[in-house]
This record gives sequence, C-alpha cells and structure tokens, in this order.
Amino acid sequence: MQKEPASLLIGSHVSMSGRKMMLGSVEEALSYGANTFMLYTGAPQNTRRKPVADLNIEAAWQLMRQNHMEQFVIHAPYIVNLGNAENPDIYRQSVAFLAQEMERAEKMGSRILILHPGAHVGAGVRAGIDQIAAGLNELLAVPSDVCIALETMAGKGSEIGSRFEELAAIYEKVTCPQRLRVCFDTCHVHDAGYDLARDPDRVLEEFDRILGKEQIAVFHINDSKNARGARKDRHADIGEGQIGFSPLYRIVHHPDFSGIPKILETPWYPDPQDPSRTLAPYQREIAWLRTGIAP
Repeated sequence: MQKEPASLLIGSHVSMSGRKMMLGSVEEALSYGANTFMLYTGAPQNTRRKPVADLNIEAAWQLMRQNHMEQFVIHAPYIVNLGNAENPDIYRQSVAFLAQEMERAEKMGSRILILHPGAHVGAGVRAGIDQIAAGLNELLAVPSDVCIALETMAGKGSEIGSRFEELAAIYEKVTCPQRLRVCFDTCHVHDAGYDLARDPDRVLEEFDRILGKEQIAVFHINDSKNARGARKDRHADIGEGQIGFSPLYRIVHHPDFSGIPKILETPWYPDPQDPSRTLAPYQREIAWLRTGIAP
C-alpha cells in the first residue's frame, strides 16, 4: 500500500476533563500520534457544561500550533433531538442547547459541530425531517463560522439519517445549506445497509450522486460488530468487524477526501497483561491506517 499523503488528517475521540480540559485533549491526541481529534464539550449523555473560560483553550491551541495541528471537530451530545415533533419542550431545549454549543465551538476554534440529525419518536419520517429542518433553520440563521455536520445514522428505532436520501431531504428544506455538512460514519453506513465491505467506492459514488461528495466534512472511521443492514450501531475495532481493514483503509486514503478529518471511535480493548483493564486502540489503529500495515 502507498505511503500516506502529507495531508492525511487522522485522529480519534479524546476526553476533555479535569483541570487541563482542552489542553489535556490535545495531549491525549498527540500521545496517539494523531494530527486532529474530536471531543465533546462535556458528557455526551447530558447538557451540563463548564464556562468557556474554564476550558484552557489558549494553552491547548499553543500546543496544537507547536505540533502543526490546525483543526479539530466537536460532537454534540446524543440526547439533543431536533427531530422530536411529539414533545415541544424537548425540541425547544435541543435548539437552545445547540445554539450555545455552536457558540462554544466558535470560541474553542472549531468550525465543525457534528450532530445526530434526530429521531421522529413515532411522528413519522416526514414530520421528523420537517422538524429537523426547522431547528436547523433557526440555528443557522445566526451568523457564525461554524457548520453543522449531520451524521449518517445506523437506523435504530426512529432515527433519521440512515439513508442518504433522508439527509438530502433535510438539505432541501434548509435555507442556509452552505453551513450544513455531513459526518460520514462507516459503521453506521454499513449497519444501515450500504455495502462498504465489498465496494466502498460504489457507496461513496452513491453518496456523491445524492448529496455531493463535497458535503462530507468529517469521517468517523469505525468497523462494525454487526452484519450489513442490522441497524444496530455497535462499533468494532479496525479490522475486527464486518467491514474489514482494506475498505476502511481505502476510505481513509481516498484521493477525493484528502484533508478531511478521519476520526476513530473504536472500542477500548482488554489489556493482554491484565484483562481487568482496557486500553485505548487509537495509537495502534492510527499507525495501521497511516502505513497500511496491520497485524
């Protein structure tokens, strides 16, 4: 396999906690050999957030510049749901929180906020798409350099976004589509039924036909524990799932996506010396995906 191009951006999800906050996030990313990363501004299961002044942003960016790290991405928490047409309170809370999250992203220096599109919770796909578009129109009407990247979903329950056509339908209803992008999650796309394992190029061509490849702002690079089309969303370590190493390597090094961040969200694995402990897979997986050499 070919040597990685200089423009390859690859990293992983990292934590942000303790006194170091974002500085600790950068240090963790560098320890994996990454040159980009993804973080949540707080716990992904809730909307409690520290003040921006406490995030240690200046020190983090100083270390990033010293290591020629120029960008990172932020992921919104799972619990916000712009697609909820059944509960107005949850919908309004989601819009309000995401407005704050976009402000945090801009102050932290990220230009991409990844968002699960939402779930229609029984109201139907069309109602969910309408609700998501309404929320996005409200959020994107506020001037900002931050784009929202809608994540491709696996299709659990009433999730919207497991089909490329559903994301395209959201785009059609958004009044500021220039600030809308896509986060292409390989596990989710596989679990939604697209055949990444056998023909990743064909899947990417289908995406290009429906939405346009230029809309992809970030990739989540994950293998899947599930058979294609299972709609379950269970990530596997690289090369240990149903997609396999070669298709994921092909996506990471695809010439049409040079310079687009590739982010690993793979599960921690048991320490061979102490099975009661788990280890982060990211350093070895980043090395495998850089070189094309995996065990």
